[in-house]
Amino acid sequence: MEPREEVLALLAENARYTLEDIARMTDLTAAEAEALIAELEDEGVIAGYQAVVNWRVADRERARAEVELNVTLDRETSYDDIARRIAGFPEVKTLQLVSGNYDFLARVEAGSTREISRFVSERIAPVPEITQTVTHFVMDTYKEQGIQMNGGGDEDDRLSISP
Repeated sequence: MEPREEVLALLAENARYTLEDIARMTDLTAAEAEALIAELEDEGVIAGYQAVVNWRVADRERARAEVELNVTLDRETSYDDIARRIAGFPEVKTLQLVSGNYDFLARVEAGSTREISRFVSERIAPVPEITQTVTHFVMDTYKEQGIQMNGGGDEDDRLSISP
């Protein structure tokens, strides 16, 4: 694996690795790792760093929903045009163009399900190119960005069997 891929894989695994950690796990020096990371940030390959927060444990739950969006394009409007408009809303945390029965999948977050409902009906649905929305409220999260929530993975959850 080339150094760029190796460093990206390590940072995707744990963005809190120090330069010394990265150097120890690769064939780079700490200075080389620092320069490579700066280059990757400048190029936009590394777009940001975020913590994966278990809001339930923080006792500050947020309402989340996955919203399917169907659109109809015209000659002047592209998927990118619609995506720029939808991605501009702060409630939209993730927006992806997808294949299948709908065009976009948006992850929306707000303080309550009522706020999400209002956001979808008042801000998303009125966009002229959007022909249908389907909102799936997230009831619980068991795994987020590869990390098990709710303490999963620490306990042996196999059923005991007695002869």
